[in-house]
Amino acid sequence: MTSRIKPTLFVALAGAMLISACGGSSPEADSTAQSCGSGDAVSDRPLRIVSTVAPITSIIANVAGGSGAVITGLVPEGTNSHTFEPPPSAAKVLEEADVVFINGLVLEEPTKDLAEANLASGSEVCEIATEILPESEWIFDFSFPKDGGKPNPHLWTNPPMVKEYAQVVRDTLVKRNPENAEVFNANFTAFAAKVDEIDVAMKTATATIPTADRKLLTYHDAYAYFARHYEWTVVGAIQPSSFEEPTPKEIADLIVQVREENVKAVFGSEVFPSPVLEQIGKETNAKYIDVLRDDDLLGESGDPEHSWMGLMRFNFVTMVEALGGDASALKDLDVSDVVKDSAVYPQ
Repeated sequence: MTSRIKPTLFVALAGAMLISACGGSSPEADSTAQSCGSGDAVSDRPLRIVSTVAPITSIIANVAGGSGAVITGLVPEGTNSHTFEPPPSAAKVLEEADVVFINGLVLEEPTKDLAEANLASGSEVCEIATEILPESEWIFDFSFPKDGGKPNPHLWTNPPMVKEYAQVVRDTLVKRNPENAEVFNANFTAFAAKVDEIDVAMKTATATIPTADRKLLTYHDAYAYFARHYEWTVVGAIQPSSFEEPTPKEIADLIVQVREENVKAVFGSEVFPSPVLEQIGKETNAKYIDVLRDDDLLGESGDPEHSWMGLMRFNFVTMVEALGGDASALKDLDVSDVVKDSAVYPQ
């Protein structure tokens, strides 16, 4: 979708996003990572899996559930995954892992470095997003500028890409633990069907919002790939790549832009409240919604909504209703995990 944002303003996003050209190598992101599933096969004991952010851990648990695999999520919920530094105690967990699933696209480099320094022989790090997304499709924006070499890594807010995540996880687990291949394949099929359901429901809900109103101004740009898929426009994100506060001039420019674009709502984070977004809402008469969650699942472990599906439904319903749409198609979804299993989310 084409954005009307002036390039001199505070943000340059969505339709104006920079997509890296084919053959243009990023200075930081590693697009030549080893293929997932390259480690040794494991039998006669449970597979030991380590993950990072909670939504990805939830996706993995849906595929691995019922196989006896032990799944540990390293990044505490509500933590800024871009600045997370694993504690020294994580080295022991990583040392015992058979496979470490990370998002990749330069999101969790300290964890990746610690894992690679401690992995046992025959174990591996699998960068899921790096595996599925060609460099030609990387999105760069205000929060993730191209000259910084770090593409926007938030693929897990876009359901079709989550199905690809689950495929990578399934294929990796089948190779690493072939005696449970039937379990992994069945779980993937069931989970993929649920992902398709939320995708269809989101398309239905999107159709109830006038195209001109499908605009997102958020605390952090976690919806770039979502916006490209559902034909929304990301107007901006408050948090720059430096994670510092925007300057007064940048805020003033954004207020002008929000008025000119007639943005209906601005979306903050429950975990990272933004006085700047609240100020913009007040000065532009846009609704200020401060409950979106990037990495923090709903409820407590064991609750039906404590899942990737529950997180996405909550965020999608919040955005659709704030922009005047009908989210009933989303509200009818079953968001529980395919299989209840032993994923561990640090407290």
